[in-house]
Amino acid sequence: MHLRGVVLPEGEVRDLWVRDGLVSFEPVPGAETLCDSGWIVPGLVDAHCHVGIRYGGGHEDRAGAIAQAETERDAGALLLRDAGSPIDTRFIDDHEELPRIIRAGRHIARPKRYIRELGIELDDERDLPEIVAEQARRGDGWVKIVGDWIDRSVGDLRPLWSDAILKEAIDAAHANGARVTAHVFGEDALPGLINAGIDCLEHGTGLTDETIEMMVEHGTALVPTLVNIDTFPGIADGAGKFPVYAAHMRELHRRVRGTVAAAHEAGVPIFAGTDAGGSIRHGRIADEIAALAAAGLSRHDALGAASWNARDWLGRPGIEPGAPADFVVYEQDPRIHPETLGTPYAVVLRGRVYGERGPVTGHR
Repeated sequence: MHLRGVVLPEGEVRDLWVRDGLVSFEPVPGAETLCDSGWIVPGLVDAHCHVGIRYGGGHEDRAGAIAQAETERDAGALLLRDAGSPIDTRFIDDHEELPRIIRAGRHIARPKRYIRELGIELDDERDLPEIVAEQARRGDGWVKIVGDWIDRSVGDLRPLWSDAILKEAIDAAHANGARVTAHVFGEDALPGLINAGIDCLEHGTGLTDETIEMMVEHGTALVPTLVNIDTFPGIADGAGKFPVYAAHMRELHRRVRGTVAAAHEAGVPIFAGTDAGGSIRHGRIADEIAALAAAGLSRHDALGAASWNARDWLGRPGIEPGAPADFVVYEQDPRIHPETLGTPYAVVLRGRVYGERGPVTGHR
């Protein structure tokens, strides 16, 4: 296969070839031309995605999980960081036509302090380091813990773990070669997580100037999942028994764009994730990129947060010789015309083409 177009992030017009599913910068005799103009972007990344959680709740079966992965592929998301799944999705690795998944195992929580049946629930927090180490050995270099959730006895978000046990648990993950991320909505759990050496925060709606500064000092990344945060008003509407919690969720939603903008300006690494699965349908990476841009990232940086920068963060190559031929082709520059992100001309996964819509007629 042969392609010619503007290759991002460098922005240079160049020729690419594909041989045996890998990228080549050297001509391949007899290669068929897929496009001779357009914009070529390293395969998109959904860095917070739940293949295996059914939309509306519950566990997916194999067919359902495959359908979810196909939806992500067709949207151009060719690398998924699965931030917790109740099912083992390794069977998807046997499907060459599906995105690669970087797994974080199962969520780790406390009884009645997370969504039922999704996570591992620990009666005694002292078991956390052992379970984290176990999940680290079973996963793909990541572990997911639940940092805070509503505590119905107080009627608001509260941390699940003591600071000391978090430090032990995160050290245990690092000793087993894994990074740790945490679900966290509110403010109170953040200092303990960051000081314990957490590698990433999911959502992070409770960040303040102080905890943002802590993230910068520790090199902690943020995946804000803005399309999911837009569900907060509905969550608040359904929390009639807990008015303090409801008001808190509405306030977190109200200020989230400013929170992300402040984190970005301070230098916190930010990556795109939709939280697809459960309350968010799969295939919405274009919406998350648009939301990041609306929150203050440049369109170039917002796209990078879901492509070349995210791939580098996760240790996966972009468009380079010998790398898997995973990229998305657009007819228009997706940074200038963000609406084109939802309608890729073609998706190329391991050198196989999906969704080709006809000849690209020229740079626009």
